[in-house]
Amino acid sequence: MSTETPASQLHFIGQIVRDDLASGKHSVIHTRFPPEPNGYLHIGHAKSICLNFGLASEFAGTCNLRFDDTNPSKEDVEFVEAIQRDVKWLGFGWAELRHASDYFEVFYRSALKLIRDGKAYVDDLSAEQMREYRGTLTEAGRNSPYRDRSVEENLDLFERMRAGEFADGAKTLRAKIDMTSGNINMRDPAIYRIRKVHHQNTGDAWPIYPMYDYAHCLSDALEGITHSLCTLEFEDHRPLYDWCVDNVDLKNHPDLWQPLVDAGLSTAPSKPRQIEFSRGNLNYTVMSKRKLLTLVGENLVDGWDDPRMPTIVGVRRRGFTAASIRLFWERIGVSKQNSIIDMSVLEGCVREDLDAAAPRRLGVIDPLKLVITNLDAGHNEELTFPNHPKDESFGTRSVPFSPELWIEREDFAEVPPKGFHRLKPEGEVRLRGVGIVRCDEVVKDADGNVTELRGTLDLDSRTGMPGSERKVKGTIHWVSARHAIAAEVRLYDRLFDVVDPDDDSDGKTYKDHLNPNSRRVVQGYVEPAAAGATREDRMQFERLGYFVADIADHTADRPVFNRVVTLRDSWAKQQ
Repeated sequence: MSTETPASQLHFIGQIVRDDLASGKHSVIHTRFPPEPNGYLHIGHAKSICLNFGLASEFAGTCNLRFDDTNPSKEDVEFVEAIQRDVKWLGFGWAELRHASDYFEVFYRSALKLIRDGKAYVDDLSAEQMREYRGTLTEAGRNSPYRDRSVEENLDLFERMRAGEFADGAKTLRAKIDMTSGNINMRDPAIYRIRKVHHQNTGDAWPIYPMYDYAHCLSDALEGITHSLCTLEFEDHRPLYDWCVDNVDLKNHPDLWQPLVDAGLSTAPSKPRQIEFSRGNLNYTVMSKRKLLTLVGENLVDGWDDPRMPTIVGVRRRGFTAASIRLFWERIGVSKQNSIIDMSVLEGCVREDLDAAAPRRLGVIDPLKLVITNLDAGHNEELTFPNHPKDESFGTRSVPFSPELWIEREDFAEVPPKGFHRLKPEGEVRLRGVGIVRCDEVVKDADGNVTELRGTLDLDSRTGMPGSERKVKGTIHWVSARHAIAAEVRLYDRLFDVVDPDDDSDGKTYKDHLNPNSRRVVQGYVEPAAAGATREDRMQFERLGYFVADIADHTADRPVFNRVVTLRDSWAKQQ
């Protein structure tokens, strides 16, 4: 292991890991990323992915991908496959692929042990009654009337639960801890419930399923996880995490996990340490899976991979790079202080990555025709342009040029505002890579709309000519109309028009704050080299922003580009 400390290890969790290795508490660290397969991952999950896999990699440890599939009614194989793709796309691989369902028999045996030890009991209270008995933050809970059932009765009832004898919700298995505890999570929490639902991995074998707090900690212990990293809302759950690990005591009861050995899933149980860190929250968006599911289910967006969504599949389709997301979370760091991060910080990381990695191309998204009248109508030539102005290793390309060009409509003003340095009547501007052109005539339609410009090119201002150094204040880009390829261009912006869509203090919900201008589709033109891009190729359309060939819809004969980000933060001026 390198003696130089990576920047991403300078946070408090990195320090804990370093100290544990230095003291000999652990010889190798083992982390895990444990998503529930009940939806698509979002940018906030990427923080946990980068942290867990990143620490394992930097400290020469291992990291498992484990699906917390204990609630099959909300889970789907589609989500399982999407999560694996997302983790791989972000640049990480897992030591082992596991599922909580791999351990169902161990969980069951462990529950039997707790019952035999007098530390768990079968309860007949309904969910509503359990909430009533639990008490409040200021009032202690009350013991269930079923709390003092004998060990024999509890074993009998739990085994009958396992056999499917009782209806959903009729009984639960609860840990027997302390109904007067100041921590509500310790007031005899449920650890098993009856749920007769088909499971994607185990079929109909189990009519009972373990609760998250019970299954998660035992899964960590079974996999030999050393550092169980989770977000701050689980801090109050840590005493229950430790209680389950300590009282089941897998390490000293190998009979409990013998089924894993028999199944070829080697294990060496550990006592993991749960460590909490702050969530990754961004402004101008929502991160709640429930709200994201509503957006998709009510067709308020175009699916989980809508480029406006904060899902990983969404930002990937938008054109964000895996490297920029990793860079973003590395810069944000890891702390115990919850905060909301400005979206512009993420967009800045995307710009930084693409500025170095994206080749340049010419494209026009709001076309206005410019005809150069002092060139023959059949004039045609190929100009050589660099693919990247800052990196010669990108090479060069040929760009066709002809007398009829498409320019950006906003690059012409009939009545220019103060400080306007682009094309205007009788004004001059430099055509990128060509020379200086003068606007001689403005053509309008019957309604007075400008439909075409006509002008003359100063031939003496072309590259290699005596007047090539003549100065004009503005430079504009263009595409040869004769050679241009028509393209659909999708201009994406932030999905919500307020900083905190979750804030309902104004009486409105997040759905009321959807930005009506978050998606605009225009028909533009691009040079042939841009049209020839393959799906997910990213490039900068000079002067316009960074764009990506759509991962689903782009073809060479029907190009479709998504705007990734503008060249500058267009929202900064609005705040």
